[in-house]
Amino acid sequence: MSAPHPTARFLDRTTPPHIATLVLIASLGSITLNIFLASLPEMARYFDVPYALIQFAITGYLALTAIAHLLLGPISDRFGRRPVMLVSIVLFIIVTLGAVNSTSFEMFMLFRVLQSVMVSGLVLSRTIVRDLVAREHAASMIGYVTMGMALAPMLAPPLGGFMALHFGWQSNFHFLNLFALFVLIVCWLDQGETNRSKMASFAVQFKAYPDLLTSRRFWGYALTASFSAGTFFAYLGGAPFVGSAIYGLSSAQIGTYLMLTPIGYLMGNGISGRYTNTYGIYKMITVGIIITFVGMLGSLICILAGWDHPMAFFLFTISIGLGNGMTLPSANAAMMDIKPELAGSASGLGGALITMGGAAFSTLSGAMLTASSGPLPLVLCIMLASVLALTAALYAIHIEKQMIGTR
Repeated sequence: MSAPHPTARFLDRTTPPHIATLVLIASLGSITLNIFLASLPEMARYFDVPYALIQFAITGYLALTAIAHLLLGPISDRFGRRPVMLVSIVLFIIVTLGAVNSTSFEMFMLFRVLQSVMVSGLVLSRTIVRDLVAREHAASMIGYVTMGMALAPMLAPPLGGFMALHFGWQSNFHFLNLFALFVLIVCWLDQGETNRSKMASFAVQFKAYPDLLTSRRFWGYALTASFSAGTFFAYLGGAPFVGSAIYGLSSAQIGTYLMLTPIGYLMGNGISGRYTNTYGIYKMITVGIIITFVGMLGSLICILAGWDHPMAFFLFTISIGLGNGMTLPSANAAMMDIKPELAGSASGLGGALITMGGAAFSTLSGAMLTASSGPLPLVLCIMLASVLALTAALYAIHIEKQMIGTR
């Protein structure tokens, strides 16, 4: 058994990264997805393309993010967490400069999807936590990390909408680059290496993969996380259209309404961080999914009752954030606990499933919505993802209890 890691000291790269650094790297990955959501209608007009096409800035990004997840986890198992993080941020800065200086829609989309390299912040923040602590504590610590991280995507949509309104959509990408430069400096000074059992080669690593890929528990928890996150990505794919085309909101107003979901996520992460050690991951996962479903059921009832106001939809989206904030830390911790020596690979593969599911639900929600449909198709899409998440969760928990019972 390896010696325990030294206590983290901020801006000391001979120790593990401080929790503030983990929050920063995860935050950069999360706001890259959502800072310009309120600007999507304006970007569609700027590039003279339909909204469904500019929405590829989300779905295309998610698709390449899935591939990045598959690569970054194993690479960090092989070479370490620190070098992968630093190189990823440098590449992100380069492609973001390309996106903001694009002269055509095709050029913009190329650089936009390449921004997916910053998914390393989401992958490695979880993996570093799992390097340091065991499963139940990992779920709790991931909850605290993502609680701090949730402040960034909570503030990003209204900030992005405000900047777009006054300075144009390009200002969102200038902001991303300035933030990325700051995170790069902090990582260089603070992020000590936490991977003490680097794989000797990719060949050795891939030989260990069957234990992970054939595990029913892994697939159960991975699909739980995928469908649960699918509720959020469906919302991301359709909410800007609902706000602009159905309720006639400005980019600044859309950004303000989009704050509700991250507020819920912040609350859910706080609950996860505080109570996972007490109540266990099973309850956190199932209760979180049920909260999302019940919340959107409330929205469905209000819409069918004829409440023609943005709050009939947006008010209830707080349940999406609350449910995901409770479910995802525990599902991710359980997923990485299947084979701890492949924590990075498990995080990467699980993240790939999450983003592929997210891209599918984002595309589905965008395809179902029209100016005359109202928000109903989006609400039903989110509820469907909740039902699938609960089914996968109950399966994973059943398998795990069976294994415990046979020991």
